[in-house]
Amino acid sequence: MADYITGRPPKYKNKDELQKKITEYFENGMRKRSVVVGPPANKSIVEIPVPTITGLALFLGFESRQSFYDYEKNAEFTYTIKKSRTFIEREYEELLSTGNVTGAIFALKNMGWIDKTISEIPGIEKIGEIVLTSVKKNGKNTRDKGN
Repeated sequence: MADYITGRPPKYKNKDELQKKITEYFENGMRKRSVVVGPPANKSIVEIPVPTITGLALFLGFESRQSFYDYEKNAEFTYTIKKSRTFIEREYEELLSTGNVTGAIFALKNMGWIDKTISEIPGIEKIGEIVLTSVKKNGKNTRDKGN
């Protein structure tokens, strides 16, 4: 009886082959978006590349983003995949400095970023696990331990 290996054969034999294809994507495989720049009197339209995880996954021949992420689990490809994802993440970070950031925020949250608000309330200090609050007793400010 013959030995059978289950599953689809790997798309890339080694990290160098994968890196070559990733480099090709970033150099000229990305979709481009038309953007209007300049003041109304001198405006022009420029084409800018738009790198995306899905675009990279499709360019590499994967049928889904999950297949792309699964390649990262293989120790040989981990660094290569992480580096390409970090490049795309950087592009979204740079979009945060433009006026329309909603899409970039959404994409970054899907890449593991979190949105966190820290509020400070006057009169309350948190030290370790004890919260100290200012209270008035007999007209004088004192500090009591509160929860």
